[in-house]
Amino acid sequence: QVQLVESGGGLVQPGGSLRLSCAASGSIFRINAMGWYRQAPGKERELVAIITSGGSTNYADSVKGRFTISGDNAKNTVYLQMSSLKPEDTAVYYCNADFISSTDFYARAHWGQGTQVTVSS
Repeated sequence: QVQLVESGGGLVQPGGSLRLSCAASGSIFRINAMGWYRQAPGKERELVAIITSGGSTNYADSVKGRFTISGDNAKNTVYLQMSSLKPEDTAVYYCNADFISSTDFYARAHWGQGTQVTVSS
């Protein structure tokens, strides 16, 4: 079993900041990449940012310059520092991990339960 535990969501005013965390645990041999996705009401889930185990990152154009993704390989944890938040950033944010299972050594992916981020005055 693999678990992704997210934390850090909440209500913030426009222009404010939040930091999301996601810790992976369980039957993981190696994590290849972790990322954050978001889904706003009535919209499809979209990639926000992703980081590989080697430290390469990729961001959605809408968050470049405002969000920063980072990771701690030793803790199997990924962070998303969100700054200059806008109302359109309001969504449920989901953590995703692409990993090699320690059970069967197959490549697998797993999602967290999601954490709500609301940007409103």
